[in-house]
Amino acid sequence: MKETTLVLPVRKATNEILLAMKKRGFGVGKLNGMGGKIELGESIREAAAREVKEEIGIDIDPAALIPAVDITFTFENKPDWDNHCLTFLAYEWSGDPIETEEMSPQFFQLDTIPFERMWTDDKEWLPLALAGKKLQARFHFTEDGSTILRRDLQEVNTLNF
Repeated sequence: MKETTLVLPVRKATNEILLAMKKRGFGVGKLNGMGGKIELGESIREAAAREVKEEIGIDIDPAALIPAVDITFTFENKPDWDNHCLTFLAYEWSGDPIETEEMSPQFFQLDTIPFERMWTDDKEWLPLALAGKKLQARFHFTEDGSTILRRDLQEVNTLNF
């Protein structure tokens, strides 16, 4: 199973979240946070910060990333899609987001997050994470990722990543 990261930048002052439309690869056409695979020799936090920089051009200090959700995603008949995703919130960064070959970033108000344009599980855990809850979750999807077949979502006291 792939180990992956996901970062969700949030501007508290304006109540906005930065999401990006995936332009190619896994999840194409969906809005999501930024993230990806951990490279050899990288820490989880270093990988998360590197992915954000590559995908939308902003700089995040790995130490400033706040663990939010530990999620395992599995897919019917698609084991190559399965991944264990360590999800962070980020409240501080430098630079302005830019569109790249992979992602097109956009800010959205926290009270109007377009969940209909995101993965179906996001509406279950993202509001809780934004409210400061620490979560462990498992989502098992149909082969095309459109429907959740099984879920387990639990609040935990701490996340150590």
